[in-house]
Amino acid sequence: MTKVTVTEDIQGPAAAVWAALSDFGGIKVGGPITAFETEGEGVGMLRTITMGGGQIVERLDVHDDAAMRFAYSIVNDDGPLPVSNYAATVQVTDKGDGSCNVTWSGEFEPRGVPEEQAKAIVEGIYKGGIAGARKAVSG
Repeated sequence: MTKVTVTEDIQGPAAAVWAALSDFGGIKVGGPITAFETEGEGVGMLRTITMGGGQIVERLDVHDDAAMRFAYSIVNDDGPLPVSNYAATVQVTDKGDGSCNVTWSGEFEPRGVPEEQAKAIVEGIYKGGIAGARKAVSG
């Protein structure tokens, strides 16, 4: 399995960062995302992200408000991302000084591309998600 972890600090309340990142149904259409829909609620819910001429179907596997941690997995292997057997966890940790730390980590098997290319794509997704949370709390 290939592992990717991105850890960054965000100046902003941990609760606000958690709210931005943990909204499994909160993905917005725009940029490379051409459509988005959800099915169900809470743990077990599915979200379908249409991008790159295909769909990525993700399932919410863990959602723990108290620990500010959620985990999800990709349930289809025919999507536009070059990964299979993908699972990821997002953890928000309050630093106690008005800032927090976000750790987004995932494991997967590269599919159809060299490992380094798959890692770079996944790392870019994580960094983009953290940047979006940073923007959401900075106004």
